[in-house]
Amino acid sequence: MSGKKSADIGSDGELLAACAGHAGLTVVLLWAPWHPPSAHLTTVFDALAPQQPALRFLKVNTDVAPKVAERLGAQQVPFVVFLSPSGATVDSLAGADPPKLVEKVKLLASRPVPAASTEGASTSAAASGDAGQGADLNARLKELISFSPVMLFMKGTKHDPFCKFSKQCVAILNKTEVEYSTFDIMQDEDVRQGLKDYSNWKTYPQLYVGGALIGGVDIIKEMDEEGSLADIFPSGEDAEMVSKPEPLEQRLRALVSKAPVMLFMKGTPDGPFCGFSAKIVEILREESIKFESFDILSDEAVRQGLKTFSNWPTFPQLYANGTLVGGIDIVKELHEEGSLQDELSNSVK
Repeated sequence: MSGKKSADIGSDGELLAACAGHAGLTVVLLWAPWHPPSAHLTTVFDALAPQQPALRFLKVNTDVAPKVAERLGAQQVPFVVFLSPSGATVDSLAGADPPKLVEKVKLLASRPVPAASTEGASTSAAASGDAGQGADLNARLKELISFSPVMLFMKGTKHDPFCKFSKQCVAILNKTEVEYSTFDIMQDEDVRQGLKDYSNWKTYPQLYVGGALIGGVDIIKEMDEEGSLADIFPSGEDAEMVSKPEPLEQRLRALVSKAPVMLFMKGTPDGPFCGFSAKIVEILREESIKFESFDILSDEAVRQGLKTFSNWPTFPQLYANGTLVGGIDIVKELHEEGSLQDELSNSVK
């Protein structure tokens, strides 16, 4: 399948077998036919496949194979996952962003592939008891640690953390906006146990920068609170660095005031990811209200922080001139009463 058009798979077994049968990374696109941006991304995906013969490209229709999407931690479509030969997640990308996908594919294709365990398709060493035999585990760990300039070993993925400590680390890293990769230690018992001895650090998550251990959640939190965390991240071609972020509250104030009418929703106006978001977009368009939107699924810090900032626990949330109007129930009521335009009169052009 390498060097050819991407292939479609429909089960977890097919996915793991495909990963085990390929020496390089496997790139998996999870998409849905009812979601136009993700359907469009399949075309981009097919075009990328022959350009990167070292990678294997697979597509998963989430309507056909929802269990595969669940196992890979996909909370939205499109969702792209990069898997090692053992089926472990080494990186992922959420959302319909073709330029970002092309860039990430090229970047990961240029890096050494984490060595596969001798289990073949299995992602758990306990399944056979033979994982890692015939391979130098320490060499494999070194490759994994150096796979990305900023590497987080955690339980779950950055889009679906499996414990509160991993979730806290992901939120902090997302806040810094640094480019980083993750490895799900729940999928590989060799790595999970071996890394504890290799780094002399017995708990997870573990953060590495430039191949060196920084520490776990306590150290990451402390450095974040001190304002020194962003300073340790590398810069240059291998790490997309941005300037040190503003405090979250200041960032949220800027976001809610970004446009006269601002909608915080799940997905995008052309690709809403929940019925409530779809409905509020329909109402705004029906009333010809100009608005901008922010996909809260793309930023966990904003998603959680905005709940406290506005004292409103659900999404979508509609703002006018930086002030919260309300959620779907309020907007729907104003629309039915014919007063939504009046409520937004200072914002609508």
